[in-house]
Amino acid sequence: MSGSGDKTDKPLVGVIDEGTRTIKFAVFDPKTHNEVFKHQIDIVMRTPQEGWAEQDPLEMLNIINECIRKVVNGLPSLGYHSADIVAIGVTNQRETTIVWDSLTGEPLYNALVWSDIRTDSTVDQILAKLPDQDKDYLIPLSGLPVSTYWSALKIRWLIDHVPYVRKAIQEQRCLFGTVDSWIIWNLTGGRNGGVHVTDVTNASRTMLMNIDSLKWDSTLCKIFNIPMETLPKITSSSEIVGTIVEEPLSGIPISGILGNQQSALLGQNCTSEGMAKNTYRSGCFLIYNTGPHRVFSSHGLVTTLSYKLGKAPAVYALEGSVAVAGAAIRFLRDNLSLLSDVSETESLAEEVMTTGDVYFVPAFNGLYAPYWRKDARGILCGLTQFTTKGHIIRAALEAVCFQTRDILEAMKKDCNLPLTKLRVDGRMTANNLLMQLQADLCGIPVVRAPHASDVTTLGAAMAAGWAEGIEVWDKEPERANVIRNSTTFNPVTNNEERNLRYTKWKMAVERSLGWATQKRTIPITEERYRLLASVPGTFYAFTSFVMLIIAREIYSRSNPY
Repeated sequence: MSGSGDKTDKPLVGVIDEGTRTIKFAVFDPKTHNEVFKHQIDIVMRTPQEGWAEQDPLEMLNIINECIRKVVNGLPSLGYHSADIVAIGVTNQRETTIVWDSLTGEPLYNALVWSDIRTDSTVDQILAKLPDQDKDYLIPLSGLPVSTYWSALKIRWLIDHVPYVRKAIQEQRCLFGTVDSWIIWNLTGGRNGGVHVTDVTNASRTMLMNIDSLKWDSTLCKIFNIPMETLPKITSSSEIVGTIVEEPLSGIPISGILGNQQSALLGQNCTSEGMAKNTYRSGCFLIYNTGPHRVFSSHGLVTTLSYKLGKAPAVYALEGSVAVAGAAIRFLRDNLSLLSDVSETESLAEEVMTTGDVYFVPAFNGLYAPYWRKDARGILCGLTQFTTKGHIIRAALEAVCFQTRDILEAMKKDCNLPLTKLRVDGRMTANNLLMQLQADLCGIPVVRAPHASDVTTLGAAMAAGWAEGIEVWDKEPERANVIRNSTTFNPVTNNEERNLRYTKWKMAVERSLGWATQKRTIPITEERYRLLASVPGTFYAFTSFVMLIIAREIYSRSNPY
């Protein structure tokens, strides 16, 4: 067993990194900032309907426990032991929403993932309550525009559509949390005294926290009609919130919590006002540190928290979120079979020198910042008979870069200070072509962090190691080492060329808007009709209905006039 009071001459900090696609447990050496050992496992994404995205909360816990066991069992081979782990940090996919029963510990529904857009009609219901149906009306309170993105809309949908959730609320045994809350509640005892908490960065993504007071806002909760007693306690990002109760980490304190994008900001050492980073994963997330000052955007960005370290003042940020980045490449692989593995993306895109004037707007579930258009859908335009899969793959990479430029343009207008360089991290940054395209299309150097895929985990380790009572991590990061080990991609195109391509991108975006406004005619094969046919007592009526349609179709074909 290990605990905060145990002594070790080589302390380690562990981190649970629960991402959209992958869950990882890693341990870091605070003296070197290096990752000592890790294990990761992919988590299944379920899409029961178009636009829906769910995950099993129990699978999350099983994977976390498996990753912890693998790492702890592997430490002795490196000269370490579980007793060397003095603190645990948690970083997680944000906005993803889980509700569970406080008495049984069972989830009341699958987790609704951040990219899920089933709350489209819920957005309309909330807008109907606001003056002029203004999606920006709640920004002064929450920092956020009304969108399918935020947790409050997902909670409201669960209450409206899941009887188990409504019943649990009525019986005062329903708990809500983003993924960090669910993990920590279970690790600290679950139904036997588990701690129900979240930190300011995750709470700022719910649309229920007051952006000034950093507390749950009664007005916002009333608008969404969400009981405040279901919500977790809001803490800072760096403090001891509870202790793990089960082996192999029994007695170790949890002392750091950060949403994954804020964790990457910290891991990139963007701790000064005016610094920014962009993370390339399933989505793409650009955060600009605005220091202790809240900056409300008038150009489509959101006001959020960078972090709050213990008793120190909160640090704010402007953020622009792109729903589809790496997910666009997986779409080309899984849906269109244009490549067999995402590792082929760079080589296939390099087979052509340009996109051949092809533009791909991957608005599969609408567009996030700076457009906030839930009616947008994906569009591929500029095709000719000479278009190849290489052109389309390259256009998908450029789409990530153009969406990033959209956000940078908005940040420049809001802050009146353009970035001189963009720090980047995340799995996609291993693609050198993508990084060069990003530099070319934005016109600024792109600086890739060393160990870019691990920066998110590193940030949570830093926060956990800084907590009062732990304090094993130097609070003055060695920026020189980070800069020295970085890779810089400098732009090689001129302003005229990049602006011409950006203008065409904006034309493509304009064509993607408005596609989801009309209701589609429901085909006879849709799920609701197949379900109708399976209900006892309705089979014969259903069969007659189908036969009538077939007969009418035969008649119309044989009698065209």
